[in-house]
Amino acid sequence: MTPRAYRCSDITACLSIFDSNLPTYFAPQERGDFERFLHEHVVQRAFQVIEVEGQVVACGGLWHSGNGSASFCWGMVERHRHKQGLGRALAVARLHQAAADPSIRCITLSTSQHTQGFYAGLGFQVVRVVADGHGVGIDAVEMERVL
Repeated sequence: MTPRAYRCSDITACLSIFDSNLPTYFAPQERGDFERFLHEHVVQRAFQVIEVEGQVVACGGLWHSGNGSASFCWGMVERHRHKQGLGRALAVARLHQAAADPSIRCITLSTSQHTQGFYAGLGFQVVRVVADGHGVGIDAVEMERVL
């Protein structure tokens, strides 16, 4: 369950993971943004995947903001594999990655009300909530963790 760097050949699997989490965790209109991210920004965002038995089942990145902070971006686990420790392994790997960079003092993320408890368990605190911020019925819960 060790994350590895994203490869271009992982795009179909990552889009499938996204689709498996519709409509509860992502709004359908976000798919284009995610696909564009995978084509244009994935390398410089330290995007990682986790494989189980040769299949990509989780993915997520760390976006360096350059102002003393970094953000978790596009973190997700194949829906039928939730609650198996994959999301935690991916988040912890990204936390370690950030902690190894002395220029990063804070990690931010934008999640939903459905996963804010998961991130709270990793030490993140809510700083702002925007109702329907990610789509109808999906609030944008802005969180941060100081390193």
